[in-house]
Amino acid sequence: MAVGALAIYLVWAVLAFGWRAIVQRRRTGDTGFRGFSGTPGSIEWWAGLLFVVAIVAGLAAPVLDLVAAIEPLDLLDNDWIAIAGIVFATTGVIGTLAAQLAMGDSWRVGVDPDERTELVVDGPFAVARNPIFSMMALTAAGLTLMVPNSVAIGGFVGLIVGLELQVRLVEEPYLSNAHGERYTTYAAQVGRFMPGIGRLNASDARDDARRLETR
Repeated sequence: MAVGALAIYLVWAVLAFGWRAIVQRRRTGDTGFRGFSGTPGSIEWWAGLLFVVAIVAGLAAPVLDLVAAIEPLDLLDNDWIAIAGIVFATTGVIGTLAAQLAMGDSWRVGVDPDERTELVVDGPFAVARNPIFSMMALTAAGLTLMVPNSVAIGGFVGLIVGLELQVRLVEEPYLSNAHGERYTTYAAQVGRFMPGIGRLNASDARDDARRLETR
């Protein structure tokens, strides 16, 4: 399964970052990449670092499996789990691209606190506030099931922690500050990563925005 996992990973990476950035640049003159935010050691910085570590681990896990440098965990090493992984990873790749395209010109990688983009609330964003991240996590979960070694599992855990930090402590305060009542109303109605789960209390969202302004 390592070859399949590596192929899916490379297709996902090329389409989700390379191809999507090309499309963004052609449409807007800007690739949409904002990179790391925050000073070294800050929450924003750690969120970005964990994301990078997860991306590297996602590539390293199948490569290490192919060269027999690391063994899969026996508990997860069976055909049915690997098949489930293929389904999850493939669905995640397609879902990631669909959600990225649904963002249109507002698509970004990273946050620029001084930038204001349109708040997207329809399509997949009417189901979950962060469908791109949800689908990325599904892709990573699938790849981990296909190549269930310690590097893949560690990368998956790092991704989940990084996404939680990025969304809860960076993006949600930024969006609340940028879009005010429109975002707090939206966040109170739509779940964070899955339908109905992680909806924000409007007053909490406003408090997060105020904390962001005082940093």
